Amino acid sequence: MRYPRPDTGGSGSTVVDVRILVVDDEADLLDALSRGLRREGYAVDTADNGEEALAKASWTPYDLICLDLTMPGIDGLEVCERLRAEPPDEVVPRILMLTARDTLEDRIRGLDVGADDYLVKPFAFDELSARIRSL
Repeated sequence: MRYPRPDTGGSGSTVVDVRILVVDDEADLLDALSRGLRREGYAVDTADNGEEALAKASWTPYDLICLDLTMPGIDGLEVCERLRAEPPDEVVPRILMLTARDTLEDRIRGLDVGADDYLVKPFAFDELSARIRSL
């Protein structure tokens, strides 16, 4: 994974060669996150359910997957478990869970199934951005 570097054009920072998959069934949040991350210079794809996320991860090497937990069908925990059990290709993506589930047990479960980080909704976009940079 590569990290932000100064933009020579003076417009802030850009990110080189970092591909992110954002997975959430809330259309407005999915749109806002993808637009914000693209503004930060990331290459962003989206999925609105777990099945689509697994399919996209099977053919695209993502550096990071921002993953909602509560979705119809295959939930985020199962997506994370499957990606950890059978990583796509040789690329093992980092997984950042984005969820409204905020109990201690939820956070521990998310990390135990293989998430690299866990961020509770609602959150500030700046915090999400900092967590992505740290991964």
